[in-house]
Amino acid sequence: MNTLLSIETRNAVLLKMAELLEKERTAIIEINKADLEAYNGDDISMYDRLKVNDAKVDEMIASVTHLASQADPVGVERFSFKHDNGMQVYNKTASFGTVLIIYESRPDVTVEAAGIAFKSGNKILLKGGKESTDSNLKIVDLWHEALKANGASTEWVEYLQFNRTETQAFLENPTQKVDLIVPRGGERLIAFVKEHATCPVIISGRGNNFVYVHKEADLDIALKVIINAKTAKISACNALDKVLIDANLPNKKSFINTLISELKNFDVQILGDENIAKYEGVEAIESDDIWYQEFLDFKIAIAEIGSTQVAIAMINQYSGGHSSSIITTNEDEAKVFMENVDTAAVYHNASTRFTDGGQLGLGGELAISTDKLHQRGPIGLQHLVTNKWYVHGNGQIR
Repeated sequence: MNTLLSIETRNAVLLKMAELLEKERTAIIEINKADLEAYNGDDISMYDRLKVNDAKVDEMIASVTHLASQADPVGVERFSFKHDNGMQVYNKTASFGTVLIIYESRPDVTVEAAGIAFKSGNKILLKGGKESTDSNLKIVDLWHEALKANGASTEWVEYLQFNRTETQAFLENPTQKVDLIVPRGGERLIAFVKEHATCPVIISGRGNNFVYVHKEADLDIALKVIINAKTAKISACNALDKVLIDANLPNKKSFINTLISELKNFDVQILGDENIAKYEGVEAIESDDIWYQEFLDFKIAIAEIGSTQVAIAMINQYSGGHSSSIITTNEDEAKVFMENVDTAAVYHNASTRFTDGGQLGLGGELAISTDKLHQRGPIGLQHLVTNKWYVHGNGQIR
């Protein structure tokens, strides 16, 4: 087992990583172009997540630089207690040990998620998808260079070049101790990891996010939020898939026509329930199964509903437990919605696209958890720790 690196060493490795990412920027982008050219799928969201350009490299550099500036999440006192018998008791944060990150298509995860796990004092095992192998291996080489430059073992960051069968075998019977697994990807990947893992798994679940336009909505805000949440980045798990419109909305027909027109400007396929399907440019929803689906595409489903309570019930039934938003000028309705919708993040008059560690003040994220245990929503640096009890005595017995 690797002894916990000092915070000074961890920070120095992160800053060296930032330096190397800048130095190797052109090489990373060129290697990634080969991964993009080799990708033969037609999944536009997968392609978007696979691509590394200057902006993506900038984000990687910003991520590790910011991590280096943050306080050490390990050894933080959470609780203290002086026992009647004189023992001094502390509870402090502690690293998990070894974290395995299994992910698809996103070379930035090799920097950002690994960086958060490393700063939290963990050994990192990375298992990326075959479509991004060359990009990932290049970035892991930089991790190793940064570690060696600071006298740390390259074992702190290890890349597992496993196929699906080998991955399953490793999950079921690991050849080294694994304390936590974080799958980053679609529902099939998450289900695969949950089925075969023998240690705790943090579920970074599906999106399928909803916006509810209440009858007292500011329609300009509603339009702006829906268009942004749907079209800004379709490959993101915080993108919008479903819109619920209050049947009692004033100027409802005008608003729906404007919304349809704006969505069509972005070539969004619009599906509607029996009320919305009457509008030109909308396809009728043929099965309620559509409400469960996360699209990750230029596609949206819209329904007309009768009340906030119906909106809450629909979201709780169909959503992925990720993010939901209410558009209303009525603070009481917003409060009811936000308290009763069962998603990791709830919004009032804002886009679901903000469910992101960087945007919510965490500086970055390992994943966005839709589980309720350990941590819900974006998992930042301060969340990627467990805890340990430290008890100091001088011979006490019970």
